[in-house]
Amino acid sequence: MARRRNAEKRSMIPDAKYESPVVARLINAVMQQGKKSTAQRIVYGAIDDVNETNKDGNPLDVLTKALENVKPRLEVKSRRVGGATYQVPMEVPHERQLALAMRWLVGYASKRKGVALRKALASEIKEASTGQGSSVKKRDDVHKMAQANRAFAHFRF
Repeated sequence: MARRRNAEKRSMIPDAKYESPVVARLINAVMQQGKKSTAQRIVYGAIDDVNETNKDGNPLDVLTKALENVKPRLEVKSRRVGGATYQVPMEVPHERQLALAMRWLVGYASKRKGVALRKALASEIKEASTGQGSSVKKRDDVHKMAQANRAFAHFRF
């Protein structure tokens, strides 16, 4: 643990097109090797692809619904007690929920081989907004692990 002061939380600058800090964080999650303009093209293109069917609505509604469906509420953390290591279920803070959801969306989209990242991210967001897809399955697996280890919840401190 840090012995000095806690690091101060910096505010996220909203993106240029939608004025949304969530989209700005998604762009940063997609970005590799500092190529922000490429990441912006991918994310904006994916949002446009997702919202082709939803012409009259807000283009970010499907993205926010997908993120809500992927966010984990519980996760397990390793605690060492008396020489044994236990997987202790803990509640996930809101900022970490959002970070994990974006990381899983982008990660499973990039694992789709033979498809451009823009189209893969769009399809992953579509599937997550309906409660399906790899990232929602990952969230369910994390919740199952927390449920299986709830006997060790008293080690939370």
